[in-house]
Amino acid sequence: MASSSLTDESTTFRPRRLVIAGMEGCKGCAVCEVRARGICSALDDQELERLAQAAVRVTIAPGRVFIEEGAPANEFFNVTSGTVKLFKSLPDGRRQITGFVSTGHFLGLAVSDRYAFGAEAIDQVRLCRFSREKLETVVHEFPVLERRLLSEAANELVAAQDQMLLLGRKTARERVASFLYGQLVENYGNDLPDNAKLHFPMTRADIADFLGLTVETVSRTLSGLRRDGLLAMGAAHEITVLTPENLHTIAKGEA
Repeated sequence: MASSSLTDESTTFRPRRLVIAGMEGCKGCAVCEVRARGICSALDDQELERLAQAAVRVTIAPGRVFIEEGAPANEFFNVTSGTVKLFKSLPDGRRQITGFVSTGHFLGLAVSDRYAFGAEAIDQVRLCRFSREKLETVVHEFPVLERRLLSEAANELVAAQDQMLLLGRKTARERVASFLYGQLVENYGNDLPDNAKLHFPMTRADIADFLGLTVETVSRTLSGLRRDGLLAMGAAHEITVLTPENLHTIAKGEA
C-alpha cells in the first residue's frame, strides 16, 4: 500500500483547468483499449466515430480533483485508464470516500444540474471528456447509448445500496473481504482465477475511510486473512488472493 496521500487540498483542480491532451477530439475510439467496457461497448464503429467527435481526451495528474461536489454538472467523463476516488464533503472540510472507480467507468451522471459528489485522481488518470450539450446530442441520435447510460445509473444505485449494507451491518472482516472481492471482480470479471493478483494505487488510509474503519483495523484484518491462508502479501502494494471463492464466502457473512 502507498504510505501517503497525494491530495493537496490547497490546490483543488477545477474542471475548466484540466490539462488537455487533444482539443480536436478522440481519434482512436474504434481501437481504444477500453472500447469493450463501459458506455462505448453499446456502439458500433460508425456510432463510435460520432461519439469521438464529441469527446476531448484529458490527462489528470495524481491528487487532482476534477469533479467538484456542488459545481454545475456541465461535463461528463469516461475513464480510460487510472483510478479515481469519489467522495462527499462535510461543511467543516472533512471528506468521506464513497467509492473507487477505474477503466470503463462513466462519471458525472446527475439527477440535478449539479454534481452530487467529488472525484479525485489517485494515480495518473486519462479520460474522455464530454460537454453536456454534445453528449445530449449524441444520445438523441443513438437511443442505445441512452439505454446504456440508464444502466450505468442503475449500477450506481446498486453500488450505493451495497455500501449502505457494508457500513451498516458487516463486520470489519466482512468489510475488508467485500472490498477485496469487489476489486477482483473489477479486474477479472466474474470468472475469477485462483492466485489472482491485485495492485492498490490508493492508500491504506483511503481504504479504511471507504470501509468506515481505522487504518489499524484494516491492517489487522489483512494480516488475519493472510494467516488464514486466504491472502499473500507481495511487493509494490500487491496482494494475491489465493482462493477468491473463500473470500467471497466471508464477504457474504457465511463464514
